Amino acid sequence: MMDRQEVLQYFRDADALLEGHFILSSGLHAARYLQCARVLMDPHVAAKLCNSLVDKIMTTLDVKIDLVVSPAMGGVVVGYEMGRQLGVKAIFTERVDGELTLRRGFEIPQDARILMAEDIVTTGLSSRECIKVINDYGGNVVAASCLIDRSNGAADVGVPLVSLAGLEIPSYSPDELPPELARLPAIKPGSRGLK
Repeated sequence: MMDRQEVLQYFRDADALLEGHFILSSGLHAARYLQCARVLMDPHVAAKLCNSLVDKIMTTLDVKIDLVVSPAMGGVVVGYEMGRQLGVKAIFTERVDGELTLRRGFEIPQDARILMAEDIVTTGLSSRECIKVINDYGGNVVAASCLIDRSNGAADVGVPLVSLAGLEIPSYSPDELPPELARLPAIKPGSRGLK
């Protein structure tokens, strides 16, 4: 199983740990941003990271998983690879009119034991939204997972959350920016547009 420094080195090597002024998908602002798509563009690295995450889930939790569900866009690659590593199918939710839902003929079998898989968890909002969709369709979320927990354990998604690495990156509401951050132009590198 990889340790925190090893995981973060993959992000550094892929130029995926960015510094500047970023608007997160939650609407909060931060001085550091993890561009997970840059790490996952290398299939070998994605496989290594997800294999380590599967190992951690299996050694940390006593769960059986029938299906992996992830929120689009960020969780799609991780969800697919987690499903591949676990030997189960993987599907994803996507936003329609601002709310996550299932599309593309995806179904969740009644009482299926689900792993909700994300790339990055910051506040846990997308995870909780995805878990609500799973529950609404009759699934049973037994655990959540992510490569990086930006809340460093503070985000509550309502089920056990297993991450490869925790990283505390302070985030700020737009009206409470520290002066050094407020001086920099803000960019929105994530997958969701501004609200």
